[in-house]
Amino acid sequence: MAKNMSRRAFLSTGGLASLVLLAGCSGGAAGSGSAASSSAAASSGSGQVMDGDGMIQERLLVGTLATEDILPLWVAQSEGMFDKANASIEVVTFQSATELIAGVASGAVNMAMTDIMVTASMFASGIDVQMQWVTLGATADQGRFGIMVGPNSTVTKLEDLAGVPIGVGSNTILEYVMDKLMEGAGIPDEQIVVEELQKLPVRYQAMMSGEVEAAALPGTLLALGEASNCKLVADDTKGDNLSQSVMVVRGEVLGNVATAQCLETLKGIWDDAAKMINDDPEAYREVLIENANLPVEIADTYPISTYPTVQLPTAAMVDPVLAWMEKKGYLTKSLTYDESTGEFSAK
Repeated sequence: MAKNMSRRAFLSTGGLASLVLLAGCSGGAAGSGSAASSSAAASSGSGQVMDGDGMIQERLLVGTLATEDILPLWVAQSEGMFDKANASIEVVTFQSATELIAGVASGAVNMAMTDIMVTASMFASGIDVQMQWVTLGATADQGRFGIMVGPNSTVTKLEDLAGVPIGVGSNTILEYVMDKLMEGAGIPDEQIVVEELQKLPVRYQAMMSGEVEAAALPGTLLALGEASNCKLVADDTKGDNLSQSVMVVRGEVLGNVATAQCLETLKGIWDDAAKMINDDPEAYREVLIENANLPVEIADTYPISTYPTVQLPTAAMVDPVLAWMEKKGYLTKSLTYDESTGEFSAK
């Protein structure tokens, strides 16, 4: 089974010198991430790199999990788009969400692909981060989360799961989607029961074996389950747009002229790569398979999403998540969101 199949979590830059201001984010070639590269990024603790002439250049390190949500940057990397833009941008793959969040918190990476919930939690804990654009989920049909039951289950609808434990990880986007789907079916809060299973492979196997009646799962595992005679009870691809993954940046990037310029270059690269995928998705299936660790059973058939061009998350996306987090006690302080800037602030 593939590792890191959930979709979703950030910066250290040095002082500005006149040469850096002139150079912007030009510099070394972008690289692919893995356990090795995430370790290297963490140990460097810097957003700088030396160019061939020994001059300091600013760079952006973009943290991610091995996930479909960041496919445009995998495509940009494979097509040499960072080099063509003379941009020093590196995609760093982390092996778990915990490691990714730690990378952002420590400044091992300047930016990261994560979700609204993680971003809000980090900001509330004192980490200066703000959202830059929606990487997947600008519309409800982009990306998929849902509730699934095993091949031997007799459950056919959400109402059958009232009072029944559902495998999920608490304080996650999957728990949020699960709650909203159950709420939409008219199931009261006290009848939504969580079976705490944080690790996705464990959760999936518990559902398959009948150890837990149902599980909240991301798109790749839903597709794997469908290929294994499991039954989808509900997902979030229709109706309200419940889930988004987002690109976030540490505040120091925006306060540094060179890295801020590099960020604008990255946004243009994202837009170009997203359009390439949307125009011919099958041309990039191998890039997706290689980087997102799709299970072999679905690698050739997994639907490739359309990707949005750069746009800030709207208040309609963010405010319900903040309200839910506050209700659950997941926020250390109450937050408001400014959809014109992507910034959070404490109430």
